[in-house]
Amino acid sequence: MLYLSLFISFFKIGLFGFGGGLAILSLIEMEVEEHGWMTQQEFVDIVAVSQVTPGPIGINCATYVGYTTAGFWGSVLATSAIILPSLIIMLTICKAYFWLSQRFHGNPYFEQTLRMMRFTVIGLIASAALILIKPTNFIDPVSWIIFAVVAICTVLPQIVKNKVTDVLSHPILLIVLAGVAGYFLYL
Repeated sequence: MLYLSLFISFFKIGLFGFGGGLAILSLIEMEVEEHGWMTQQEFVDIVAVSQVTPGPIGINCATYVGYTTAGFWGSVLATSAIILPSLIIMLTICKAYFWLSQRFHGNPYFEQTLRMMRFTVIGLIASAALILIKPTNFIDPVSWIIFAVVAICTVLPQIVKNKVTDVLSHPILLIVLAGVAGYFLYL
């Protein structure tokens, strides 16, 4: 019965918890108090540990609550339950996208819609990047150059389609190359 209540509680939190980890802490606290899984002080300690542990705070908190409540399998269950709604939703969206892209392959309206969505996503990412562009984040002109090169490599495949631009725009490669450049330039 404990495992079932853990699963249902964290599945609900994963399904209805919007706004990221800090926003769902109140939902986790409400479930913990409702079921009497731990004291208020234990929950505060778990939140503190979750904040300093790498990874999303909501998932870390679910893992610790599950472990404290029901041991290793409780942590596995709580973590899986909080992730499962997002996984189901994303798989459903991906399945719908693949079905639509097969069904409307070659349709000029569908192709144009996808093309416009790409530029919308680029705009959203650029908007987030502009928020981060502050003098305190860039210590000298070289850091601005690294940023500009990465930005160009990210946008270039949308303009020029070939294998070189596809390779240069791979996010992991860009992160590694920017890190290596920063290491050698600021050594």
